[in-house]
Amino acid sequence: MVSAGDFRNGVTFEMDGKVYQIIEFQHVKPGKGAAFVRAKIKNVIEGAVVERTFNPTEKFPTAYIERKEMAYSYNDDGLYYFMDNETFDMIPVSQDDLSDNFKFVKENEICRILSYKGKVFGVEPPTFVTLEVIQTEPGLKGNTATNTLKPAVVETGAEIRVPLFINEGDMIRIDTRTCEYMERA
Repeated sequence: MVSAGDFRNGVTFEMDGKVYQIIEFQHVKPGKGAAFVRAKIKNVIEGAVVERTFNPTEKFPTAYIERKEMAYSYNDDGLYYFMDNETFDMIPVSQDDLSDNFKFVKENEICRILSYKGKVFGVEPPTFVTLEVIQTEPGLKGNTATNTLKPAVVETGAEIRVPLFINEGDMIRIDTRTCEYMERA
């Protein structure tokens, strides 16, 4: 059990049958009246963020979210299969449980599978991936401006904006959190 007075950033708890994580919290002690805790909480399964106030003595059951490293194997009819590197078990994950930044993940890439009480609700791709550019307009000599971008398609089929000097066949690093080009690899 965790009480509202013990809230810290990143703490996960159960409330009204749903799992929440503290994003931001503030203990407020007004000059008049009782103290309270103002918190911004995120529903980890649905992704909705709400702001709520709590009495510091309120207690909630702690929610333990399991994070497990698994290798992405293949996809088939909207199901994406991940292999446990220790037991070699295959776990299917629905396309609905994947985030938008999963489009940068190649086969055999290690991802983090998020589950609560055995139910998978999310997949975290690696923070940085290195991919080959398979389609873009050719770069011209002198195109070294870094603030001008052009569209490019990488080997996973995802489209990204890259600087003008990037050509087909170049290997680039992408930050999957922001879905942006970082540098040449």
